[in-house]
Amino acid sequence: MSYADKVFIDMCRDIIDHGTSTEGEKVRPVWEDGAPAYTIKKFGVINRYDLSKEFPALTLRRTAIKSCVDELLWIWQKKSNNVHELKSHIWDSWADETGSIGKAYGYQMGVKHQYKEGMMDQTDRVIYDLKNNPYSRRIMTNIYVHQDLHEMHLYPCAYSMTFNVTKEPGSDVLTLNGILNQRSQDVLAANNWNVCQYAVLIYMLAQVCGMKAGEFVHVIADAHIYDRHIPMIEELISREPYPAPTFWLNPEITDFYDFTPDDVRLDDYQTHPQIKNIPIAV
Repeated sequence: MSYADKVFIDMCRDIIDHGTSTEGEKVRPVWEDGAPAYTIKKFGVINRYDLSKEFPALTLRRTAIKSCVDELLWIWQKKSNNVHELKSHIWDSWADETGSIGKAYGYQMGVKHQYKEGMMDQTDRVIYDLKNNPYSRRIMTNIYVHQDLHEMHLYPCAYSMTFNVTKEPGSDVLTLNGILNQRSQDVLAANNWNVCQYAVLIYMLAQVCGMKAGEFVHVIADAHIYDRHIPMIEELISREPYPAPTFWLNPEITDFYDFTPDDVRLDDYQTHPQIKNIPIAV
């Protein structure tokens, strides 16, 4: 059984059996037919994945790893806020006629800030510190910028990464660990998508900074399952998991800005069928 499957099954079971419902309350999201999109949720879910042992892709359903990476690089590498530069159509509902989602996500990663070492954006600051100050406790990003919220077409859900470097006793190899903070997550639609994305990010940054990938910790303030997703989740977590796939990252890449989705692969990735036609609340 993939460890990611176990984490996902246990989390979903806990949300459904012990979560709190928003039914009947004032909620922002609605379904396509205009009905309120209620959820059952748990507060403060924390999941840990040891990337040195296995890659955290679900086998209960297939996670499209290249599409995940394309979106990750759209934010962290291209620093884009335009959906025309993204292969998938996940963000189309929030884009304007030009394709822009406003001052959100990649836009914030690309804003340059003044540091003692010079002007850098958030991606470059992380890479600089990992290479020059690996034991700093200040290696983090934040795209939830309050003064720009009114110009974002949607507020960021996964909004902050904090990186921490460790070294095992007796070893000279540095290990890169990371914590993703997420204010809100649609568990069915986005959980493993985000997990795989930020696991890949840790692998990529570790490789270009001469480290190995360590722990990925995922902190979700509001982990929720929408009312219309509950039957889908019940069917999904009743499936028998397969072993975890093997992760491959192109070892020839030494510059973060040279990575493409084709530099990532999941080998021996056996999965159950995808769940289709998942309704998305907006």
